[in-house]
Parts: sequence; structure tokens; C-alpha cells
Amino acid sequence: MQLCTGARHLEVQLVGDEYGSVVALIGRDCSTQRRFQKIFEEGPPTIATKEDFREAEKAAQRLAMSVGYRGAGTVEYLYKPDSRGFYFLELNPRLQVEHPVTEGITGVNVPALQLQIGMGIPLQRVPDVRRFYGLAPEEDSRIDFLNDAYVYPSKHVIAARITAENPDDAFRPTSGKIERIRFQSTPNVWGYFSI
Repeated sequence: MQLCTGARHLEVQLVGDEYGSVVALIGRDCSTQRRFQKIFEEGPPTIATKEDFREAEKAAQRLAMSVGYRGAGTVEYLYKPDSRGFYFLELNPRLQVEHPVTEGITGVNVPALQLQIGMGIPLQRVPDVRRFYGLAPEEDSRIDFLNDAYVYPSKHVIAARITAENPDDAFRPTSGKIERIRFQSTPNVWGYFSI
């Protein structure tokens, strides 16, 4: 056992179909956490090189393929930037609350993709997935998700979670009323609020 100073919490967003294919929809850096809740989610991760993160994606894909994974899921890693090493933490077999970050950088509607997979549509025939790989959405040519390169995103997304804590009670979670919130949205920067 060792102390991992400077380590980061990186995730790979996966979706698997019933035909054995698994696509990695890039991932997120979820290192900023408080009380086991992710406060900031950032994608794509910038702490790891594109090449190193692609190796983490491939490892996550191989894991999911080895167990016949079907649906959306997230493989979480501890990443040590000094050694460039990825260490497996867990596979979350569900769509996580951070999925809008993935959608923002890939253009893939992940909840809709889950429904399409549930209906038996192969990943390589889903228009959003094909666009992510730079392919014509109306075609159905084969995609080798482990070896074919996707179009690396030109966007960067950061999501923040607003939490309520009581500083007079050891910062324990509490309920509260939002008095005012204002997002400074532009065509390139936007904000949204969900409950």
C-alpha cells in the first residue's frame, strides 16, 4: 500500500451493446469532491495526455467486453500524473449524474443511446455514435471501437454542483433556499440548472 499524493479521479464513460461492442465516450476528471460527492466534473480530462487516456479507455473497454457489459456505465480510475499510471477503482453499472459533460464534448445523447441499445440496435448503427467517429450517420459500416480513432472533441465542458452546508454545524449538509442565480451564457459558454 502506498500514499498517492497528487492523484486524480478520472472516469471513462462506456456504453456496451448486446453484440459485444463497447464504445468509450471519452471521460471526465472528477477529482474535486467533498463528502464523497463530485463538485466539479471536467471533460475531456487535461491532466493525462490524449495517448495515456486512450490506453485507459481501451482497458475499460476490454473489461466491459470481458463481462458482456450492456448499457451505460463508468469505469473509474485513480490516476498518478507523476508516473502516468492508471489504477482501477470501480465499474459503476449505471448512467451517472455527470453524463451531460460527456454529452457536451461528444455530441452523443447518452440516455437516448441507452434506449437504442435496449431496443437491440448495434452501436455502429447509432447516428450519434457514427458522428462521434466522423462517419456518415445514415450508413452502417463496421466500427472497431478498440482500434478506430474517434474525432477528438474541440469542446471542453466543466460542470459544477451547488451544495448547501451549514457552517455553524460543522458544515453538515442542509436544505436551503436559493435567493438568486444568474448564468452568464454566450454561444460558447452556457449554464443550466437542474434539480
